[in-house]
Amino acid sequence: MQLIKATVIRIRDLGLDEKWLQDKIEEDPGLVGFGADVQVFRREKKIASGGRIDFVLSDTAQERHFEVEVMLGTLDESHIIRTIEYWDLERQRYPDLEHRAVIVAEEITSRFFNVIRLLNRAVPLIAIQLNALKLDSGIILQFTKVLDIRQEAGPEIEPAGDPVNRAFWDKRGSAASMEVVDQLVTLIQKTIGQPRVTYNKNHIAIGTTGTNFCWLHPPKEAPHLHVRVRSGEEGRDSTIQKLSDVFPYVRPFQSDIITIKLSTKDLKENTLVVETLLRECEERSRTG
Repeated sequence: MQLIKATVIRIRDLGLDEKWLQDKIEEDPGLVGFGADVQVFRREKKIASGGRIDFVLSDTAQERHFEVEVMLGTLDESHIIRTIEYWDLERQRYPDLEHRAVIVAEEITSRFFNVIRLLNRAVPLIAIQLNALKLDSGIILQFTKVLDIRQEAGPEIEPAGDPVNRAFWDKRGSAASMEVVDQLVTLIQKTIGQPRVTYNKNHIAIGTTGTNFCWLHPPKEAPHLHVRVRSGEEGRDSTIQKLSDVFPYVRPFQSDIITIKLSTKDLKENTLVVETLLRECEERSRTG
């Protein structure tokens, strides 16, 4: 095995800028190190108080958002303050999600590391140091987590993202989770009505003749499917209670949205329960 020598270099010294780095993160959010299923929820999201969050990353499986501030060069106090401010605004806006503040910088000095380590006691703050390694054949981006959180805690149905096709999700999701997708679509078709299936970058949406009432998130490596349904605000809690007696994972997502994890086995053993739930949600999508 050949040993290849790499040189650590600042991104600006390569003639590149922060936009280039953001483009690379948007192309592959997994680069940052939060897992293969993390997606870009928003890029440069406008904040009501002014300014923009570089990224809001979404981990659907964990019902978690990461408010990410990216900077080239050495971390400074303004970026620390901005990251915490954005995190606080987002957690107030979406209180049912778990939120984590993330700072990415090429250099984090001992002075500011001590500052964010102290802040980490009150804020779920993650610090990531970015190194660009130059090789003859290209550049390696290395994201190293130098400070992790203690633990904090768990909306809006996320934006659909760009339209994609079935092949995109066949590649992105596990075979088992895509099998559950097909089983749900078939169940709706047989018992409720002709489903309208829309493949988007952030989810697979299902409706009939009204608005969408079901959003599917096939994870990359898990045997189950994350299903979100619009249950209605008034009946959400009672529906969660009933479903929790049947399924191991049922959680509130938004005031009128429920998240369920479904496997092929879950669906086979509880077809009538799932059918009833989907029927109620579909009727609500047509009547408002």
